[in-house]
Amino acid sequence: MKELTPGTSTKADVTALIGSPTEKTIFDDNTWLYITEVTRPRIGRTLGVLDQQVVVLTFDDRGVLTGEKRLVQDDAVPVSVASRTTPSPGTEASFMQQLLGNIGKFTPAGTSSLGSGGSAPAGGL
Repeated sequence: MKELTPGTSTKADVTALIGSPTEKTIFDDNTWLYITEVTRPRIGRTLGVLDQQVVVLTFDDRGVLTGEKRLVQDDAVPVSVASRTTPSPGTEASFMQQLLGNIGKFTPAGTSSLGSGGSAPAGGL
């Protein structure tokens, strides 16, 4: 990181020195994130984060480094998860409606679905 100089280093220089970014921001391809974590196994095979650092590099439209910002775990912002659910069509049917709903919709293999006459109208289908 000490070898990077804002105003002169480019995206290619950054990639050559420290590699590809962990993430790029969604709406701005000129903001790169490098994320490092120190973790420890916990009960249930989940990992506990002991330390986390994020380096945010910003570039101008020409791909030249304009800034560097370091964030630590204390800079994190809590995110709440919405508890609402999105309704989907068709979920209102009861179990019996779902069970009996397909009766008569399909024809057995080798039979015609043209009715009792068994022949196609003149001119084909």
